[in-house]
Amino acid sequence: MTSLRHKGLDSARPPKDSAADTAELALDAARDCILAVGWSRTTLTEVARRAGVSRMTIYRRWPDMNALLGDLMTREWGGLVQTDSAGTETDALSRLVRDAVETVRAVRANPLFARIVELDAQLLLPYLLDRPGRSQRLVLDVLAIQIRAGQDSGAIRAGDAELLARSIVLACHGFVLSTQTMASDGLTEAQLDDELAALLTGYLRP
Repeated sequence: MTSLRHKGLDSARPPKDSAADTAELALDAARDCILAVGWSRTTLTEVARRAGVSRMTIYRRWPDMNALLGDLMTREWGGLVQTDSAGTETDALSRLVRDAVETVRAVRANPLFARIVELDAQLLLPYLLDRPGRSQRLVLDVLAIQIRAGQDSGAIRAGDAELLARSIVLACHGFVLSTQTMASDGLTEAQLDDELAALLTGYLRP
């Protein structure tokens, strides 16, 4: 599968030592810190040390860890959104369902996501109970585009594309966050993912 993070972005990377390159180093360092000790024990000073830059370089861009974490989450989760048009599916509905299920699997298996859930699950609550984050808005935009294309071709039922996209994201939240609680008594995550595909297909079919 192809993610948005890697589609044509490598060739557009800024030159070495640019501000954007330094930011990437800092985000990489923050990711390493969180994987090692968790977010609550990570400081901007430690991020700067790991990135090999001065503390002021970090503070000028991110005043606190919450700001840095927001950018890291956007980069990490946005890089997992699946939008591969080269699959074997021939209709827009099948492609959308495949991409949605693959994105759910990718987020669930992501080491950074797993570490945050393990040690600092409270960080996710604002994006579940209060407001969507930037990565969620990215997913909504991608879904709305796919839904409109499917509606134009007759593969997806009529309806407000934004409403359908938001409903799909709500359904997928449970499969990202709670699948492990339901994968027991002989049932596997793969089986539950198949049911997610069936749910989305039934919801979107004309």
